Amino acid sequence: MSSNNYLVFDWGGTFLKYAIMDETTAILEKSKVPSPAIDDSVEDLYERIDPIIRQYQSEVKGIAVSMPGMLDDKTGYARTSGALKFLAGSNVAKEMRERYGLPVSIENDGKAAALAEHWKGSLKGCSNCAVVIIGTGIGGGIILNNQLLVGKDFSAGEYSYMAVDERKTDTTDGYWCRYGHVGLSRMVASRTGEDYQTLDGIEIFRRIRNHDEQAIAALKEFTYGYAVQIYNLSILLDLEKIAIGGGLSEDPLLMDYLNAGIRSFRERLPFGSENEHLPIAELVVCKYRNDANLIGALYHHLYGNWEK
Repeated sequence: MSSNNYLVFDWGGTFLKYAIMDETTAILEKSKVPSPAIDDSVEDLYERIDPIIRQYQSEVKGIAVSMPGMLDDKTGYARTSGALKFLAGSNVAKEMRERYGLPVSIENDGKAAALAEHWKGSLKGCSNCAVVIIGTGIGGGIILNNQLLVGKDFSAGEYSYMAVDERKTDTTDGYWCRYGHVGLSRMVASRTGEDYQTLDGIEIFRRIRNHDEQAIAALKEFTYGYAVQIYNLSILLDLEKIAIGGGLSEDPLLMDYLNAGIRSFRERLPFGSENEHLPIAELVVCKYRNDANLIGALYHHLYGNWEK
């Protein structure tokens, strides 16, 4: 194995994905192991990644990690850590450097996806753009003037916390996180009386193609919620493109309904003839899909300003 290869992780709430990659982003090997449970400890994490790292330790130049949370991408400190809550308040990169004797960099998963798409993906060549990932919640990142927007508290791009209904701010329904893929399942289930946990995107889109009125109404509600926030991002930041990622984005129906929702919302704006001049970013699908976090983490490791 070449000495110019890297071990790259994408840690999520369900799986710890990993890959051996070279500087061109070529994935030479790739696999995954189950993530620790939300109530587990950091040692449960190390039990899973120790064998992986020991296997490749002598053959790679460094370790790049993508993970959820408000992260200091320079020092590797995790203020919050999403589903991996046992990492909150720790310096993940420093601890891993000391444990494994290799350079280690850390980047937020949504920001990593934005870096990947801007580097070589659907947002290549755009100066002002964003990625929106439809996961359990809503993640992503923002690129302004060709630079990743981080923010003083590392929260830029944490869309899940954006309020969408001030009357419900005491519940998750009041925030954009309700529009994650679980939100779509809940919207269908509220109309049919089913258990939302039995519904996934594949089943919902199958029903829509079979002209199921309840599923169609739910997807219209779901994508209209996105249309409002895409408009807000567009008007505030004057973005050229917004790349949509996550599992639901793999079905073309999602983009069809998103664009229809944006047209519908735009027609309802009260600004008359000015409406046609209000900027709405072009919607595109993320090129790298499930590999975006890996590629963005590698980009940050190669070109980011982090403590080595």
